[in-house]
Amino acid sequence: MATALVSGGGRGIGRAVSLRLAAEGHDVAVGYAVDGAAAERVCEAIRSGGGRAEAIGADLSTPDGADALLDRAQAALGPVGILIANAGVAAQPTGIAGITNEQWEEMLAINLRAPFLLTRRLVPAMAAAGFGRVVLISSIAAYTGGLVGAHYAASKAGLHGLAHSLARETAGRGVTVNVVAPALIDTDMIPADPAIRAALAQGTPVGRLGDPEDVADLVCAVARNSYLTGQSIPLDGGRHPT
Repeated sequence: MATALVSGGGRGIGRAVSLRLAAEGHDVAVGYAVDGAAAERVCEAIRSGGGRAEAIGADLSTPDGADALLDRAQAALGPVGILIANAGVAAQPTGIAGITNEQWEEMLAINLRAPFLLTRRLVPAMAAAGFGRVVLISSIAAYTGGLVGAHYAASKAGLHGLAHSLARETAGRGVTVNVVAPALIDTDMIPADPAIRAALAQGTPVGRLGDPEDVADLVCAVARNSYLTGQSIPLDGGRHPT
């Protein structure tokens, strides 16, 4: 089994993916930016089941954050063979006129630049080893524009171009690169107000918001598959058939 690095692995989708990868036998580096306690709780749950896990802190909003995350993860658990680039940031919904330069730069730094820097360093090593799995966590906003704003949609759409290029570059060398693009997922980022939650779920054919476990199930299936590469897979409860 491989060492997996899950950026943003302490909460929500990242937590579910970290636990699922550990259940499948992988060592897991649980990346976090701020909430080290949450990441450590994920690690404790993995260790209690007999797995190996380490909480790894790094600030992916900075140019040096990706290298710091990888250095610490690989020092703790060995070479990373599976990358789940899940860390991201959202914002209050706004039109383009309300997006400041600083907001644009921060959004792209965390949502797009950090995955680029992680893959730029990891993918050549994976190709040299003859094995690698990269899953970039995007959003349905990459297809639709979403609700947050142009900065968020652009940052997530950029992941699709990154994956398509990397997949073509590495397809013959044992490395797969894919995107999973969830719609609204029931995490602590969703308001607790039942009326708001019902409104968000309305119009989804399956009749509910997605669960983090729904995303983890798909992410891990993608990571297991050696023939699937260069694909962007929406996970939206049937809202936008493709």
